[in-house]
Amino acid sequence: SRKFCCHLTQYERTHIYALLKEGFSFRYIAKSLSVSPSTVSREIRRNSGQRGYRYKQAHGFSCERRFRAQSS
Repeated sequence: SRKFCCHLTQYERTHIYALLKEGFSFRYIAKSLSVSPSTVSREIRRNSGQRGYRYKQAHGFSCERRFRAQSS
């Protein structure tokens, strides 16, 4: 269980991707990762490209945003 909401790991993004492909709900995915459903929803909304949610692309987007924020 998480003590503080932090960035999702690449493993967690892979888990989200796999469960989405299987048709599970955001709530189910969130519960399986011990995060809030809004975290899953936000992850998918922010990191989906033209071909939908792809975990490698999502991780790259996230790292890029974090880098830009630290550079500012």
